[in-house]
This record gives sequence, C-alpha cells and structure tokens, in this order.
Amino acid sequence: MSRPLIGITAYFEAARWGDWVREAVLSPPSYAKAVGRAGGAPVMLPPMAPSAVDDYVRGLKGVVLAGGVELGADTYGGEQDERVHEPQAHRDRFELALARAAVRADVPILAIARGMHVLNVAQGGTLIPWLPDVLDNDRHAEPGGGHTIQVSVSSKLGKAVGDRVETSAPHHQSVRRLGSGLLAVAWAEDQIVEGIELQGHRFGVGVQWHPERNADTRLFDAFIEAAR
Repeated sequence: MSRPLIGITAYFEAARWGDWVREAVLSPPSYAKAVGRAGGAPVMLPPMAPSAVDDYVRGLKGVVLAGGVELGADTYGGEQDERVHEPQAHRDRFELALARAAVRADVPILAIARGMHVLNVAQGGTLIPWLPDVLDNDRHAEPGGGHTIQVSVSSKLGKAVGDRVETSAPHHQSVRRLGSGLLAVAWAEDQIVEGIELQGHRFGVGVQWHPERNADTRLFDAFIEAAR
C-alpha cells in the first residue's frame, strides 16, 4: 500500500551548518518521524505566499499544522500581550490560509498545539492571549507539569485515544470562542479546552498537547488512516 503524502508546516529560522549561518526551513524531526511511523510520507511546507495553498492542498492527502510561537493577536481581533513571543506574521498568514484550504477540500487535518489555535482562528474563533490571567495560576505553563485530559468518547479523537490522556504540554494561550463548525472534545480538569474537532469533516482534529513526542501512536495512526 502506498504511503499518503502528508504536509507538515515548518518555519523560517536562522540555522548553522559548517561555517554557514543562513535562513533555513526548519521543523522538529518528531513530526516527520511520527508521520512515518504511522505509514505516511512526510513533506515540509515552508510558509510561502498564501496564494500557493490551494496547489499545496491538491497535492497532499493530509496536513499537520505543527506547533511553534503563538499566533499574533491581530489574527483574531485581539490585542497583543507583551508577555507573548513576537508573532511570525508571514507564518500566521500562510498557515491560516492553508487551514482554510484544507477545510474546503476536506483534506484530513491534525492540528497540534499552535496548530490547534490556527485551526480555531481560521474558522473564525478567538484565543485567550494569556491564560494565567484568566485562571489566576500558571499551571498550564509549568514545564513538566502533567495533567489529565478528559476526552469525549464519541469524538474521532476519543475513538483514537480513549476517554482520557495524561500529558504535559506547557502553553500560555488557549481557545476562547470556538470557530464555525468546531466542537470542544477534550478538556483539562479546570475546563480549559484541550481538543477540538471539525464537524462534518473527514478528519479535522486539534489537540493542545504534542502527540508526536509520545510513544503512543494511536492519534497519528487514525490521522493517516483517514488520509488513505
């Protein structure tokens, strides 16, 4: 059986090799390895002009919206918090356009961490720009601080991973208002949304944590199966 071609969003950053320091297209290898283990053929998608996204989507069987720095608040009509990393506007524009194109084409989407926020904002949703201000604590941003995620068993996410996930995924932002067609399907103990799903789509799942870093491959397995 041939491997479906899966695009993984990447970013431009300065990198060193040999005596050279140049801007490069970068992506943590864990995404490509997770796609490969599940039976897909990974390809990197650099943040090019948004006008190219329909051509990308026509050639792909699935899209991974990968993690990274927080979305700029201007993408959802908010005010940029000075405590948030400087946004990468070129990446925001490209990935929002890519997410919308994948939704229109019914191409399977696995949206991870920042990627979940991209999917939500692409569908008209908003984000909490600095989560500790809402909760009066920083527990979601503590490095290594694990917590239990409750998952709806009737969702595609629940059918893939079961009714709960033990995870550690520090984040300062979270979903506030859900975008059009999206449902919350996973929650932390304090009811912060940790997973979303696009209704009526072949596979449109977003998670706040990083399944590509885990030995548990079930979510990637389900994603690649949908991409076939």
